[in-house]
Amino acid sequence: MYIERHGHAGGLAAFLDSLQESGRYSLTRDEAAACLSLGDDALTKAAQRLVARRRLVVPRRGFWVIVPLEYRRAGAPPPDWYIADLMAHCGCRYYVGLLSAAALHGAAHQQPQEFQVVTDMQQRPAVAGRGRIRFFRKAALSAVPVSDVRTETGSMRVSTPEATALDLLRYLDAAGHVHHVASVLSELAEAMDPDRLLDAARLEQNVPNAQRLGFLLDLVGAGDMGAPLAEWVAERRPRYLALRPNRPLDRAVKDPRWRILVNASVEADD
Repeated sequence: MYIERHGHAGGLAAFLDSLQESGRYSLTRDEAAACLSLGDDALTKAAQRLVARRRLVVPRRGFWVIVPLEYRRAGAPPPDWYIADLMAHCGCRYYVGLLSAAALHGAAHQQPQEFQVVTDMQQRPAVAGRGRIRFFRKAALSAVPVSDVRTETGSMRVSTPEATALDLLRYLDAAGHVHHVASVLSELAEAMDPDRLLDAARLEQNVPNAQRLGFLLDLVGAGDMGAPLAEWVAERRPRYLALRPNRPLDRAVKDPRWRILVNASVEADD
């Protein structure tokens, strides 16, 4: 850690350079204040100058992201470079999920326009340069299977392919329309395991999500992936429910395996 004391704006710039040289791209204002002899007003002005020069970006109050030269035009490095540190700063448990996790698992049919993160506390969106981070709250975060994925600056927590698939149905509005979810599942299924999918569903205990997910897996030709899940759903003897809750049930066709009322045609995007 760079700890030499400076009393001018150049001190903050040099401090950021030293952090970047050591592989760090994020820090808190408190860290900077502890390592530099700048007063509060001087530190604020120094940071503002570096923000104006696109050397620094502030996605959250008190949390700074260093912008390397190759990302000056974008305004910030990608969120996966600093998401773990940002969540630690906010005091949140988290995992990267939904479409962002699906892309990391190889289902990059359509790259998400935002970086999607699930947390145990309500968080407003964060913006750094061209990157936008959107947060989704889940109370039972500890029940979600996750893995550590290496990043350019360390690692981040990411929902497993199976937990990701269930979340796509849980947060359907954020995942896009059902057609889009079907398209993502057609690729994501290649990274999934039937037994791990069953384990994830048991942990979540959301039978309607499991029903809709199973139906869509059948639809995209991955019905074998849902075989253990179908047995688990059948044991719970759930009621029939609409595939699209906001659509009328006129002429809906019953799918007996998943007890789904198919009230909309679904086609995976090419």
